[in-house]
Amino acid sequence: MSYILIIGARSDIAKATAREYAKHGYDLYLAARNANELEEFANDVMVRSQRVVKTIELDILNYDSHPSFYEQFEESPLGVICAVGYLGEQSKSQTDFNEAKQIINTNYTGVVSLLNNIANDFEKRKSGFIVGISSVAGDRGRKSNYIYGSAKAALTAYLSGLRNRLYASQVHVMTVKPGFVATKMTKDMDLPEKLTAQPREVAEAIYKAQQKNKSILYTKWMWRWIMLIIRNIPEWKFKGMSI
Repeated sequence: MSYILIIGARSDIAKATAREYAKHGYDLYLAARNANELEEFANDVMVRSQRVVKTIELDILNYDSHPSFYEQFEESPLGVICAVGYLGEQSKSQTDFNEAKQIINTNYTGVVSLLNNIANDFEKRKSGFIVGISSVAGDRGRKSNYIYGSAKAALTAYLSGLRNRLYASQVHVMTVKPGFVATKMTKDMDLPEKLTAQPREVAEAIYKAQQKNKSILYTKWMWRWIMLIIRNIPEWKFKGMSI
């Protein structure tokens, strides 16, 4: 069996990615808080794909549990896809540090804690892949979501360093930077249709890019060029903009 571990498996992108990997013949570990809520989904994937799918409880903010969480697998995963994410409320995070802390720790600190354990194992084995889902929000801070964006920027930098570190060990690390995606997290937003991906599109792009050992994936593809423009707006002009 070749297991893929999906972290944050209750998200829409994670579920679509699980289906994509199962379709291509991989078995799955689905890890998330309240993992029992994934049982129906896991059974559906098993029936459709004839692959083994196991659900596992994981609290990304319980750092002390991360070593034992990873050590419990009878068969170590071939690869790991981290789809953990919490958008939070920007306005609330500006006055309530508990909200800011949850955004930062969910999107960055907890992910680093767990991926450090996984990276150390992969480095010893000299095999495996790690896919981390960051965001275009991390490419430049904007007033509408800079707490979330700063956490994703930190994650992007972490994955870049991890990729550099693990390259000599034949461990591939890929950073995924979605733009707008139609998910539960964005359901209350008025998103532009042409720039908004469906979870299935993101999942297909992740699978294809990971199989080709790509380092960075923007999805939809045009976000690479949109963010290139945004990153190069002079600061004197950018600071007065609302984008």
